[in-house]
Amino acid sequence: MTSDDVLEHGLEAFARQRWREAFDALTEADAEADAEFGADLLDRLATAAILIGDESGIDTATRAHEAYLRAGDDAGAARTAVWIGMHLMDEHEIARAGGWIARAQRIVASGGDAESVGGLLLIPQALGALYGGDPSSALEILSQALELAERFDDHDAIALARMGIGQVEIAQGDSDAGFTLFDEVMVAVTAGELSPVPSGIAYCEVIGMCQIAFDFARAREWTVAFDRWCSAQPDMVAFSGQCQAQRAALFRLHGAWQEAARAATAALARLRRGDRDAAYGAWYEQGEIQRLRGEVEAAEESYRHASETGYPPEPGLALLRLAQGRARSAQSTLHEAMASADVANRRRLLPALIETELAMHDIASARRSVDELIAMTPSAPKPMLRAVVDGAEGAVLLEEGAAREALERLRRAWATWHELDVPYEAARCRVLAALACRALGDEASAAMEFDAARTAFAELGAAPDLARLDALARSIAHAAFGPLTAREVEVVRLVAAGKTNRAIASELYLSEKTVAHHLSNVFVKLGLASRAALTAYAYEHAIV
Repeated sequence: MTSDDVLEHGLEAFARQRWREAFDALTEADAEADAEFGADLLDRLATAAILIGDESGIDTATRAHEAYLRAGDDAGAARTAVWIGMHLMDEHEIARAGGWIARAQRIVASGGDAESVGGLLLIPQALGALYGGDPSSALEILSQALELAERFDDHDAIALARMGIGQVEIAQGDSDAGFTLFDEVMVAVTAGELSPVPSGIAYCEVIGMCQIAFDFARAREWTVAFDRWCSAQPDMVAFSGQCQAQRAALFRLHGAWQEAARAATAALARLRRGDRDAAYGAWYEQGEIQRLRGEVEAAEESYRHASETGYPPEPGLALLRLAQGRARSAQSTLHEAMASADVANRRRLLPALIETELAMHDIASARRSVDELIAMTPSAPKPMLRAVVDGAEGAVLLEEGAAREALERLRRAWATWHELDVPYEAARCRVLAALACRALGDEASAAMEFDAARTAFAELGAAPDLARLDALARSIAHAAFGPLTAREVEVVRLVAAGKTNRAIASELYLSEKTVAHHLSNVFVKLGLASRAALTAYAYEHAIV
């Protein structure tokens, strides 16, 4: 195969998004070329390298930048400089990133065709303001970026600017406006209007913001699309680990915990192959599954790895602390994470704080937290957010002694979780609903709710929740059975089932005399005089 044939093969593979094949062929063509590779060819080679996780990507992009300069293509040189700067920012090489952005600024300031890169050039500055806690400045810069990008019909810059504006809107509490912009960006992505790297960035950012805003339906829809996009490019490493982490989150919510664990493992494998941006999501989702299964030490390790990326592993780590009986530590961790959180992220953390405050029996603080959560909830919230708010308010009302109002909220939350097919949260609502039913004297409904929750936890493999439920049942049983011993309770249950003293003795491996003695004690303790009265008592107090 001649060098021209190799080059043609590489370009065809690039067009078909066969990135490894494109990288190998273009690398070979570059090595065999009689003259220096053109800037546009080096640009493609750099893109392929970045997408397959090859470390040569930045060096090749640098060569492309220099080739653009030599060819007098200032726009190409500036654009490449901006992307190199953004890649280096993502890898936390701040000094080098700043140098490349400064170079791009100098080229754009020189005028000519380079002005067309002005919109893209403003994106790093805007992100710096946004993540630096200055959303107002970020919004102003992003609006300027969008205006410039639209003037020069720069699809990549238009998408990134709109996405940034959407992030600001959501962070400030206007989810509808933010997601309208996100949906517009995703239309451009799915229509193939964007280049590969901005497309991957859009998928990851939009799905992440959907999760923060409790927009379950939108997160699921775009995760499915993201999975298809990645599956169509099987040798792509960049973004693929992030896709697996998003799949893990979706599987976890749907109760498919084995599949979630496999997806988290796949995300970690992609992280090791080069998708460094997958680190937080991969480790956090693995920690979530381990926590829910009761694998405490493993979860602790996973959350530690997630925190090493610079993002707090909350609310997962706080809920792990709570399960360990370290409620005060959980509260402190959540307060620290919430101190610098925007509106959307604070809303995401509040339910865990409410759960922690209730575990500490600090009902007044839990009430303040749930009132804050309600206040920052839109008038027409997404179903998932509505379920979260109803469940949290129901839990607080129950502790406040308003069992009937609590039951109304909890059953409404359960219905929403059930409709969304989120079995774990639905089961947690049923536990609280059972307690509300019991407080209202409805023992039959309480027993039904407890049994349904136990079945769901067992099917999920939620060992800690099963253990807590069993401990709760023992506590309730002790309170309900009052003065009766465990053996006396067994005798009462068999009497209520219609068994004779002889049959009871046989089943419990006791003598008839001992059974009669137990029954005599029961009658005295409960102030009853007949087996019929004892049977009625057993059903009324949920002993059977």
